Amino acid sequence: MLVKDRLDTPWSIAQAVDQNEIARFTALAEEWWKPDGKFRTVHDFNAARLGHILDQILRTFNRKEENFSGLSVLDVGCGAGLLCEPLAERGASVVGIDATARNVEIAQHHAAKGSLNIDYRHCLADQFLTSGIQFDIVLNTEVVEHVTDRQRLMNMCSTLVRPGGALIIGTLNRTVRAYLIAILGAEFVLRWLPKGTHDWRKFLRPDEIEAMIAPHGLMVTDRTGVAFSPLNRRWHLSSDTGVNYLLTAKRVGR
Repeated sequence: MLVKDRLDTPWSIAQAVDQNEIARFTALAEEWWKPDGKFRTVHDFNAARLGHILDQILRTFNRKEENFSGLSVLDVGCGAGLLCEPLAERGASVVGIDATARNVEIAQHHAAKGSLNIDYRHCLADQFLTSGIQFDIVLNTEVVEHVTDRQRLMNMCSTLVRPGGALIIGTLNRTVRAYLIAILGAEFVLRWLPKGTHDWRKFLRPDEIEAMIAPHGLMVTDRTGVAFSPLNRRWHLSSDTGVNYLLTAKRVGR
């Protein structure tokens, strides 16, 4: 099972004196970012959720256009930076954190190629709690279903949202259909993901997440599903939250 609540052993491209290793690392970074490469499904899924996330930011902060200058973003479990980069390109100040060192290295490598100033860190969200730092937007997508203490993660993410800001969560619903599609279908039949990536028992229903974050003054403003169409093999937004879904919550106050 994929685990995202423990740091792995740091690895740095700067330590890879073997030129073959450097070349392999560069190829991996480039492969992650090829829309038509072996991570095509990830890019298609990301395109669907990104459009919705941008729309939710515009709505939360009453902005008419996608100029996010002055907004701070924390992406918890940023992976290779697929959400961090488009937000930084729109002017947001972005911090991306991940428990996997190689993900951070790949993200840093690709951001540098595009001259994007993104603060990537190999750490967990609790690093920010003692500093008192808060963000306008906290993203937590495809992470909570991979941690042991989900309530603790929700507590941390909620605390890191500035009053008036938004917490945007993307995860899988704990339904029979989600088990059939996200585990049997994606892992065993289509093999989009390695077997054992998900544990259905760790999936959360939208109302469960709402109950976890409500004590922190977060009010859910939107629930939207992300569905896959087998006819055109594309991901799209949907009113059906039975499998993949995005939840937006705004923190009360200013």
